[in-house]
Amino acid sequence: MADTKQTLTTSIEQVGALIKPKNIVLVGASDRPGSWPATVWKTVHEHGFKGNIYAINPNRSSVGDKPCYPDFASLPEKPDHVAFLTPAKHVPGALAQAAAAGARSATVFASGFGEDGDPHGLELAEELRRVIKQTGIGVTGPNCTGNIIAESGLVTLVDHRKLNVAPGKVSLVGQSGGVLLYANHILADRGIQIGKLITSGNEAGLNCADYIAYLAQDDATSVIFCYLEAIKELDKFKAACALARRNGKPVIIFKIGASDEGRKAAMTHTGALAGSSAVFDAVLEDVGVLRANSLDEVIEMIELVEHLGVPIGPNIGAMSLSGAYRGILVDAAAGSGMTFPALAPDVEKRLTELLGVGSSAGNPTDGGFTVLTSVEKYIEAVDIFCDDPNLDILVLQAELPREEGMAANWEERFQGIHDLVTRRGKKLAFISMFSRMYTDYTRKLRADLPNIAFIHETTKSISALARLAEWSRRASEAADASKTSANQTRDPLPVAVELKARANEASGTFLLNERASKQLLAAYGMSVTREEIAASADDAVRLAEDIGYPVVLKAVSDRLYHKSDIGAVQLHLGDADAVRAAYQLIHENVARSGFDGELDGILVCQQIDGGVELVAGIQRDPEMGPVLMVGSGGILLELMQDVAFSALPLDRDRAIELVKSTRINKLLGGYRGEGAHDLDRIADALVALSNLAVDLGDSLESIDINPLVSRSGDNYPIALDAVVVLGREGSH
Repeated sequence: MADTKQTLTTSIEQVGALIKPKNIVLVGASDRPGSWPATVWKTVHEHGFKGNIYAINPNRSSVGDKPCYPDFASLPEKPDHVAFLTPAKHVPGALAQAAAAGARSATVFASGFGEDGDPHGLELAEELRRVIKQTGIGVTGPNCTGNIIAESGLVTLVDHRKLNVAPGKVSLVGQSGGVLLYANHILADRGIQIGKLITSGNEAGLNCADYIAYLAQDDATSVIFCYLEAIKELDKFKAACALARRNGKPVIIFKIGASDEGRKAAMTHTGALAGSSAVFDAVLEDVGVLRANSLDEVIEMIELVEHLGVPIGPNIGAMSLSGAYRGILVDAAAGSGMTFPALAPDVEKRLTELLGVGSSAGNPTDGGFTVLTSVEKYIEAVDIFCDDPNLDILVLQAELPREEGMAANWEERFQGIHDLVTRRGKKLAFISMFSRMYTDYTRKLRADLPNIAFIHETTKSISALARLAEWSRRASEAADASKTSANQTRDPLPVAVELKARANEASGTFLLNERASKQLLAAYGMSVTREEIAASADDAVRLAEDIGYPVVLKAVSDRLYHKSDIGAVQLHLGDADAVRAAYQLIHENVARSGFDGELDGILVCQQIDGGVELVAGIQRDPEMGPVLMVGSGGILLELMQDVAFSALPLDRDRAIELVKSTRINKLLGGYRGEGAHDLDRIADALVALSNLAVDLGDSLESIDINPLVSRSGDNYPIALDAVVVLGREGSH
C-alpha cells in the first residue's frame, strides 16, 4: 500500500509540473506558414499563458517578433516546460540537455519512435525511455498532438480550428489526439467547457494512469474521460481510478481492442473465453471505471455528470407529451437496471387529480411514467413529482429549440423547471427522441440552465444513466469501511509457497495433472471427488471397491489435457469387469492417439450424477492480469458462453453477485420443481479459488475447473475435473 501511495504521489508531482509550468520553451520553433511548429508557436501565445515563452532554434535569431535562442544555456531563465517540435532523432539528446538545464516537464510531438515497427525507431524509443528514467522529467508523448490546460493557459494542441479555452470541470486524456480533438469540439457544441485536454501519445514517459492520478485529486476536475488503446502499469492505473472514485469523480473509458484473436491458443477453456472487453470491465469496474459502449455515450455521460453530478440513482420518474414515447423509453430501460417505480400514493393521487383520466396512455401515472395531454400543467406536474422520495431522477421528454419562436413559451418553461428543481434539490434531465445539433441560440439558452441535463436519443441516454447509476452503487459500497476482504490478512498456504518455488525453477509453463490439481484445490477448502491413482488393473478394481461403484477412470499425465477427445475417460463403471475393461481401453486409446509421454497412471474417481454443471477458473489476461470466471459448464460451456468475470481478490458478496449475473443462475434458484442450490456454498468455492490464485501470484497462468457440479440443498459444489497451469514469475 505504501509503495502504491508513493507511486501516485510521484505521478501527481510530475503531472503537476506539466499542468502549471513557470515558462514554455519551444525547441525547433518556426513561423513557417502551415507547419506544425508555426501552429504551436501561434497557439501558445493566444490563450493567456502568464509566464514567459521562449524559442530555441540554432538556425534562427528570431521567430516572428520574438528573439530565438541557440540553446538552453542562452535562455534568460532556466526552462520549465519544453515542447519539442524537432524530428525524432534529435529528441533524446535534447531532452537530456533540457533536464540538465532544469526543465521539469516536456511534450514530444514527433513520431518515428517505432510506431510502425521500424528497428531504428524502436532504438530511438528505448533511448528516449532511458533518458526519461535517468532524469525523472515528466514527458507527454512522443507521437502526440499537444495539450490544453485552461487554468495556466498552456495550450500546445495542434488544431487549425478555433479553440475556446476557458476553465471547465471536464478533463480529457487519451492515446489518440484525434479522438480528443473531436471530443473537445462536440462538447463545445453542447455548451460543455473542458478544462484540460492531454494527448498522451506513445506514453514513453507519463501515461494515462499518471494523468488520472493527478486529475483524481484536482479540485478543478469533476469528471475524467480517457481514450485507451492499451493500459500501461495496470496496478497504478487501478490505484489512480480508485482514488478518483473515492473523490467522487467518475472515470469514463472508451477502449478499443475487443478482439479475442490472441486467446485462440489458450491452454484452458477459461483462457479461450476471456474476451478482452469482458475482462477489462471485470477488472476495472471494481475501481470506479465506466466503460462506454460508444463515443456518443461518452458525451451523454459527461453531460449528466457535468450538470447533475453524482451519485445518480436507478429510479426514474418520467413525463412525456407523447404516449408513443412512453413505450420507447420503457423499452430502452428494460434490462438496463433503470426502473420506473410505482409513485408514492399521495403523489399519484395529486397527479391523477391534476391530469385527469383518459390520457393517450390510459392511466396517466402508470408505473412512475406520466403522459401529459396539456403543457399548461407541466411545471405543476414536475412540482408534484419532486415530492416523491422514491424517485432518484426525473426524465422529461423535450428538447431545446434551435431558434427563437420555434417552441412557444418553452424558453420560460425550461427556466421555470430549472429554478424549481434547483430549489427542490432534485436531479432532472430532459431527453430528446433523436440526437440533435445545437445552434448559437440553443447554446445561449442552455448556458442559463446549469443544473439540469439535456441528453440526446433515448437508447444511448438511458444506457448512460444506467452506467452512472451502477457506478454510484459501487462507489457507495466501496465507501463502506466495514466491507473489507479477509484475503488481506491471510497468509499463503505452504503448498502454494512450494509451487511458486517450483514454478520459478521451470523454463516455461507446465501443467499439474488432474490429481495434483484437485489436491491443490482441496487444500484451499474446495470439494473434489474421492479418487486415487491406480498402477494396474487390479489396483484400479481395489480402489473402485473402496470408493464405491459407480466410478470413472481417467488417464493421468501432466502432459495430457484434453482427455475426453482421445477416449482417455471412461464413465459409469459399475463393477470390477467394467473397471478392468476400461483400464485396458484407456491405455489402447492413448497409444492410438500418438501421445508420446508417460502416463502417471489411471485415476479412479467417484462418479457424481445429477446437479448443475458450472465452470470456474482463473485466467491471466495479457493486459489485465488474473481474473476469475464462473458460468455454465460441461457441454454448455463453449456452446452457451454464459460466463462472468471478476477481478481478484473476491469476497463472498461479490461471488454471489457474479453467479447471479449468469443465465445458469435460473437453474440454481430451483427450476420447474427442482430444489434450490445454496449460493453461499458456491460463493465459498469461488472465494477459495480466489485465495489460491492470490497466493500463487505471478506463478499462476490459469486454473480450469470443468465441470464444477452444484447439487440442490446445502451441498458444497464438487470439482469433477481440474487442471492448473503454472509458470515462472515474470514470464507472462
